Amino acid sequence: MTRLGRRTLLKLGLGGAALSLRDLASARPAAAAPPIDPRERRLANLRQLTAGGQNAEAYFDVTGTRLIFQSPRPPFDCDQIFTMRTDGSDVRLVSTGKGRTTCAFFFLDSTDDRPHFIYASTHLGGDACPAAPDRSAGYVWPIYPTYDIFSAAGTPGATTLTRLTQNDGYDAEGAISPDGKRIVFTSLRGGDLDLYTMSVDGVAVRRLTDAPGYDGGAFYSWDGRFIVFRAARPETRAELGEYRELLGRSLVRPRRLEIYVMRADGTGLRQVTRNGAANFAPFMVPAGEQIVFSSNLHDPGGRSFALYLVNADGAGLERVTYAESFASFPMLSRDGKQLVFCGNRNATSPREMNVFLADWVA
Repeated sequence: MTRLGRRTLLKLGLGGAALSLRDLASARPAAAAPPIDPRERRLANLRQLTAGGQNAEAYFDVTGTRLIFQSPRPPFDCDQIFTMRTDGSDVRLVSTGKGRTTCAFFFLDSTDDRPHFIYASTHLGGDACPAAPDRSAGYVWPIYPTYDIFSAAGTPGATTLTRLTQNDGYDAEGAISPDGKRIVFTSLRGGDLDLYTMSVDGVAVRRLTDAPGYDGGAFYSWDGRFIVFRAARPETRAELGEYRELLGRSLVRPRRLEIYVMRADGTGLRQVTRNGAANFAPFMVPAGEQIVFSSNLHDPGGRSFALYLVNADGAGLERVTYAESFASFPMLSRDGKQLVFCGNRNATSPREMNVFLADWVA
């Protein structure tokens, strides 16, 4: 890992773009959400914050009043990072508008009044969106080697971007600890997709996992004691061979993902789910005793995803959402009173995905 002196600082001129920030935001008002399914007893006062397009991975700031999310809304051809208030207003572009971005997360405490956040981006590998993966042999996720993690501070037109990873390979899927001191992320730097942590200035890198397979999508618990994540661990020689062959082509097949939890230092690893489904996007309920996540375990065909709640010891599985064919990326606010997630309920076009906010019924 590089020392601080080798970091790259970039100044972004977003304010001089031909389109205004209001043009970049969807001009359509947020749609009224449909009634909550009677079985969705954990949700109340559901609100739809975006209307149209593909909006994903919306996560709270520490105050619970602002969200950071990714979207390929016009004029962009692939995901860029935006922020908005939790009523869906004041949508702002905060990434460069170049390359593909993912996995944004607010710093939980700022040293000044400017927003501080991290995200992963491919823009140093080129301004254009990287090529989509070849899915002729089945559904796969791209592991773009040009992804690096950046921290940013400021507002559009006056944003300082700092490169945190200098690895020649995939670095993404970052989240910040509640004390604002560490970032957990997924990296290929050791030859496999494992979890690492680093300080928020990009140094003091520590490897947390080393079992063959993909470990990713990690988040800290709100008390900072635990890390919850998804993992695809090959169980046979044939599965390991397929995994390594795909990884050689910068691909991962998320056919079977299980949820794991460990202490923030990487000790005490334990598997939470054992259902053989595609379980992903886990986040710990603030008390740390339960995990909300997305899974297709109810669908024999594997195409429909809903939110589920499970105890941290794997017991007490409960389905949370029913009103759509896809729901994912859940996060509880720090006070445990609000749930944000993304899904296709109330969609008006194919592949539409919007951001929803609900009061959480504990």
